[in-house]
Amino acid sequence: MPVLPGAEPFRHEGGEAGVLLCHGFTGSPQSLRPWAQYLADRGLTVSLPLLPGHGTRWQDMALTGWQDWYAEVDRELRALSERCSSVFVAGLSMGGTLALRLAARHGDAVSGVVVVNPANRMHGLAPYALPVARHFVRTAPGIASDIAKEGSVELGYDRVPLHAAHSLRTFFKQVDGELPQVTQPLLVLRSARDHVVPAADTARVLSRVSSTDVTEIVLEQSYHVATLDHDAERIFDESLAFIGRHTTGIGSEGTAARG
Repeated sequence: MPVLPGAEPFRHEGGEAGVLLCHGFTGSPQSLRPWAQYLADRGLTVSLPLLPGHGTRWQDMALTGWQDWYAEVDRELRALSERCSSVFVAGLSMGGTLALRLAARHGDAVSGVVVVNPANRMHGLAPYALPVARHFVRTAPGIASDIAKEGSVELGYDRVPLHAAHSLRTFFKQVDGELPQVTQPLLVLRSARDHVVPAADTARVLSRVSSTDVTEIVLEQSYHVATLDHDAERIFDESLAFIGRHTTGIGSEGTAARG
């Protein structure tokens, strides 16, 4: 299937500081493209891959699972590590969960982590029905475009394939057990009003990681897809400042030094 217009991956060759951006469940690089472009414009090397099964149609996603999504960002991280002297991982929602696992498993190869509304678990009773329900019901209503800003729309599926949702639930449990292995500097940006991922998920992440350099910022004007919402510029600015504090690859004006 062809990739939906706007859902294409984004890559930019910049300086010695690299950033890997991970999009969310049923979403696409479109939700993070302004962030990626902002960092690229300031001279960083940026990779924003399209996760398998995403950016086409939900039927394609139904054939994939968390191992496929994680393998894609793992490959991108290894490629960035060969190109850059320092690499940061970042993500939105499930993309934040992917970033945290990369940090847990790659140790010193990751210089820092930035997560926006990171997801840690599925809530309510519905997840407990997934192991059985997914064999009888193919999809559930979509979760895309939880955005406060009028006119801003996320390019994501309008249906959630339950096989993929079941795999996501397994992934959340896997990463929760690995969070104590996250020791890198961590920047967490959380929306005050999020209709997809509750504040409890961020609290759980913060209580489980072993990072000692931790900053939490509450985004007062945005919903879940904050990277396309009113607080987007703050996310971009804060992430650049965070990278600048933890690498020598950012100059005083916030521009990455080119090699």
